[in-house]
Amino acid sequence: MELIDGNKIASDIIAELKAEVAQFTGRRPCIALVRVGEDPASISYVKKKEKTAAEIGLESRVILPPVTTTQTELFALLDNLNADPTVDGILVQSPLPKQIDELAVFRRVSPEKDVDGFNTLNLGKVAQEDESGFVACTPAGIMELLRRSSVDLKGKHVVVLGRSLIVGKPIALLAVQKKNGANATVTICHSGTTNLPEITRSADVLIAAIGRAEFVTADMVKPGAVVIDVGINRVADATKKNGYRLTGDVHFPSVSQIASKITPVPGGVGPMTVALLMKNTVKAYKASAR
Repeated sequence: MELIDGNKIASDIIAELKAEVAQFTGRRPCIALVRVGEDPASISYVKKKEKTAAEIGLESRVILPPVTTTQTELFALLDNLNADPTVDGILVQSPLPKQIDELAVFRRVSPEKDVDGFNTLNLGKVAQEDESGFVACTPAGIMELLRRSSVDLKGKHVVVLGRSLIVGKPIALLAVQKKNGANATVTICHSGTTNLPEITRSADVLIAAIGRAEFVTADMVKPGAVVIDVGINRVADATKKNGYRLTGDVHFPSVSQIASKITPVPGGVGPMTVALLMKNTVKAYKASAR
């Protein structure tokens, strides 16, 4: 079994971006990071993004509207960022307070600054295999993990467990693409799929993004399959100082015994999401500088 080291691959991408940005003249690429409220996980994620941007040489502007912010107020903020020529990328950190429609926020961010890749236009470009748009960071990170780990998807059966807008649907679109050379045969499954273990056992590459701790067990995986674990779940653990441990959607102890390659949690897909966000921001900067 080979462990796919997301930390190492993400570090390589960050080093490549740092070298590229160092060659730029004039203003630095800039990403606006919008965090509404004080969700502890969101605070941690935004700090990580801010730190990575600084490491590469990007400017980051962290904007912190209060949790009471209305959708109208958030839209006004986004409109100002959309119109600001010194801002190249905009990320609105999820989750958002219940009074705000997340999908409407995705649509409000300008497609040219949508470095998170969730605007309707950018998702449509993925479906049309138009590489001028932005691909959602986690699916793009998964494709980089596979490519840099020498996993060829051509003709392989890829099973995606999960159908979210953020991971499941876009990764399925990327894996089936002809233009990017993936050329896989893709099946999308979810919690309501009939005979789910039978389908997951047919996968050459299994991508688990169902949001359930250790849901995928060894009996659901074909020996020799490549397993990409997108999930990150907090599970109560009295032996830990903070009272919990992080685990993925895959039962790592058992599945790692039969998989040919597997991503750990943490240290697998997670670091790639941040790296690809920065890569999208550099892409947006270069497009605006034309």
